[in-house]
Amino acid sequence: MTTELRVLVVDDEVPLTAVVSSYLEREGFVVDVAHTGPDAVDAARTGKPALIILDIMLPGFDGIEVCRQVRQFSDAYVIMLTAREDEVDKVLGLSIGADDYLVKPFSPRELIARVRAMLRRPRLSPFDGPSRVLELGPLAVDTESRSTTVDGVEIPLTRTEFDILAAMIERPRAALTRRQLIEAVWGPDWYGDEHVVDVHVGHLRTKLGDDASEPHFIRTVRGVGYGMATS
Repeated sequence: MTTELRVLVVDDEVPLTAVVSSYLEREGFVVDVAHTGPDAVDAARTGKPALIILDIMLPGFDGIEVCRQVRQFSDAYVIMLTAREDEVDKVLGLSIGADDYLVKPFSPRELIARVRAMLRRPRLSPFDGPSRVLELGPLAVDTESRSTTVDGVEIPLTRTEFDILAAMIERPRAALTRRQLIEAVWGPDWYGDEHVVDVHVGHLRTKLGDDASEPHFIRTVRGVGYGMATS
């Protein structure tokens, strides 16, 4: 792993940050550490990490506020750490744009595997190339500018939300499994809870003003996954 990749580890548990940092450094990463919300934002601004490992419970202000502020100046990948499974929807919430999550306690080896898989995602979207605008009714997805509009109004999406939507609209008649979407967006080496796809799709629907029971854009294919509502 190239030593030019910088990771910021944010947790108020000093022994945990020490363990995680040591694993990351053995993998060749440059590691910065922060233990409070304000320090995390400062470290992200000055260090410009490629990826942030961010605990949800922090002194000063919590990880959700950290992620919200960081998203104003950085598109670093964010893996949130949470102590409770029922916080997953909150952790991957609309306002913060986290890419993945792990529930404590976790194996440091599993975290490193997630980090490596995340950083193998291309920094440019796999849909970049000749400018194309993919349309479905009032929905338009521009793969070059990475912008999404509904009835001409731009819809702000996180990088992960955009990539999921682009993967589906590229094949508008296909029913894509969660695994296919994970491989298209996170890469084939990613492993973990496929529920992460459901959370991001739920946020996509909310941002697009879509209704899962009567979808205009994203349909649920029962027993399979998701696809575009083409009719």
